Amino acid sequence: MRRLRQLAQRTPPGRERYIDLLRAVAIAMVVLGHWGVTAIGYDDGRPAGHSALADLRWAWPLTWVAQVMPVFFLVGGYANAASLTSRRRRGGSATGWLVDRSARLVRPTTVLLLVLAAGAGIATLRGADATQVRAVVWFATIPLWFLVAYVAVVALTPPMYALHRRFGLAVPVVLVVLVALGDLGRLLGPAVLADGNYLLGWLAVHQLGFAWYDAARPDTRAEHAGPRGLFRRGLPLSRRAGALLLGGGLVALVLLTTAGPYPVAMLHVPGERLDNAAPPSLALMAAAAAQLGLILLLRRPAGRWLRRSGPWQAVLAVNAVVLTLFLWHLTAAVLLVGLLDALGVLPTPPVGSAAWWAWRVPWLLALAAVLAVLVAVFGPVEARTRRPAATGPAGVGRRRLRAGLALAGYAGVLVGLLLNSLAPKTAPEPLGLPAPALVAYLAGAGLLRLLRAGREDRPD
Repeated sequence: MRRLRQLAQRTPPGRERYIDLLRAVAIAMVVLGHWGVTAIGYDDGRPAGHSALADLRWAWPLTWVAQVMPVFFLVGGYANAASLTSRRRRGGSATGWLVDRSARLVRPTTVLLLVLAAGAGIATLRGADATQVRAVVWFATIPLWFLVAYVAVVALTPPMYALHRRFGLAVPVVLVVLVALGDLGRLLGPAVLADGNYLLGWLAVHQLGFAWYDAARPDTRAEHAGPRGLFRRGLPLSRRAGALLLGGGLVALVLLTTAGPYPVAMLHVPGERLDNAAPPSLALMAAAAAQLGLILLLRRPAGRWLRRSGPWQAVLAVNAVVLTLFLWHLTAAVLLVGLLDALGVLPTPPVGSAAWWAWRVPWLLALAAVLAVLVAVFGPVEARTRRPAATGPAGVGRRRLRAGLALAGYAGVLVGLLLNSLAPKTAPEPLGLPAPALVAYLAGAGLLRLLRAGREDRPD
């Protein structure tokens, strides 16, 4: 508590505290949403989880708010633009920024993968079926689907921010148009055209985070007040702009999900023709616009509330371990289900029944307790990550070599995460993870770690 008070007191006056609140709220909603919508049953005598949304059609419109990944990418765009600009202002390079930015993402993820692989290996040695081991680890690593896209947009931040500085809001508009073209591929064929939406959709929202940062910078507000239109670099932050985005996004969303071909749910629902989130669809882009409008409408009252010490300390506490919360929340579900099943007291009421609803509260409380233990154990890995001040770039040749190695490290991490997420959950994997995925990920993470240890940009 004392450390939190000190951090709160040292907060710069110009910090956009609302961004930190949005990040904390977004991850909390993801965690509670996954836990709340999970239905547990038995498959061939073994516990299995699935989404309850297919049985709760009335709840589909609620996903327009509950699908908060756009909020996280919006916040990520703001934070990445702020830290990259700060690094360059102090004489650092984009490569040094990429290397240091990877630490907060890669270190907690590496711990998760190594712990899961070790646990799976022990279970296999003790006679567990390798197919079942893979199914359990696959469920625990579902959050890595999101991390694939986020690591990619972080790696692309330097060139995409340069595009933003040149073309402003025209960039996300073009990206949304490309998302719409990808959707045509899903509807009319070939479906492979939509694969690019996994990156294009999230890049579009990430670019809006850049625009928010530029609009909020005290030193450049006058510059970003013009030009007007699509080439404007600053995002309008007024309540009027928020109302227009909220209203326009909702109208577009209603039309796309009623007269158009898109499902109402913004989360995956088994059996639906399209999935609005995997990959991101035009309907999800409309939902993101509406969410941004609501965020702008709440910006001023939330900012006043965050000036109070108590709320701001709570936000700081969550943000110190926000990725740990996200990465481990489904592992907490695996552990709790396994424990209750071993004790013979695992409730499996039908979805939507009175018993199922009554079980939601103790289920969430028990999961929160398990996750609290996991965060206490693994949270320090994230909370203690340091971002050094940077000065003194090296020669041109060394900078190019480091840039290539940094991109290779990111590529290894991305390939490893992708191979794990794309591998079938029914494949027998003694370590729970495909060996090529683990090797590629660890190679990329190790390379980034070596670059951080010998970085060109030394702390002041």
